[in-house]
Amino acid sequence: MTDPAPLLEESAAREAIVEVGRRLWQRQYVSANDGNVSVRIDADRILCTPTMTSKGWMEPSDLAIVRIADGEVLDRGTGRGPSSEVRLHLGVYRERPDIGAVVHAHPMHATAFAIRGEALTALLMPESVVALPRVPLARYATPSTDAVPESIHPFVRTDRACLLEQHGAIAWDTDLESAYLTMERIEYSAQITLLLRQLGGVRELDADQVAAIVERFGLGPLPATSLEG
Repeated sequence: MTDPAPLLEESAAREAIVEVGRRLWQRQYVSANDGNVSVRIDADRILCTPTMTSKGWMEPSDLAIVRIADGEVLDRGTGRGPSSEVRLHLGVYRERPDIGAVVHAHPMHATAFAIRGEALTALLMPESVVALPRVPLARYATPSTDAVPESIHPFVRTDRACLLEQHGAIAWDTDLESAYLTMERIEYSAQITLLLRQLGGVRELDADQVAAIVERFGLGPLPATSLEG
């Protein structure tokens, strides 16, 4: 059984979400009112970003509090209440008590791969092997329905992120900073993959190189990647 996530005090969690929302907006990982961010504040509740609000212009008081078990809105905050896509976040928290934060965004290059219907699985650099060996693709589901958390269910326990077909990307981790940095890695992997294809083709680490990295860093078995067919 996984240990509970380390928790931020509520006021600190509010400030952290606002800061991450601003970073997502500044890096153009979201446009208009796209994307959403949440943080677990105790075993039963999460803080989440409001609907119809730019992530670059939120205030801490805008955030809503939602109960994990049934999605009941316990506090709408001063914003417009939680995004209907909070279902996506709740699916992760219910499955993984060790998860402390979820970030959903639409970074340009990663979203292009999601629209194309292609996972990011190439092991291009040692950092890929260690930090994010694959970004699988969750099959299309109508936004704001229970089909969306069901679509990512196969990956929640084995991965830390996935692409959402025709939609965007989602990352989860024990804390908000880690989940946000995973979103940066997703977009970087997508950019590098595209550049390599423009240069003539993707060139991956070979199986021996990957095995040496796994041994050096004491990694467990990697999720299935393109090296494994």
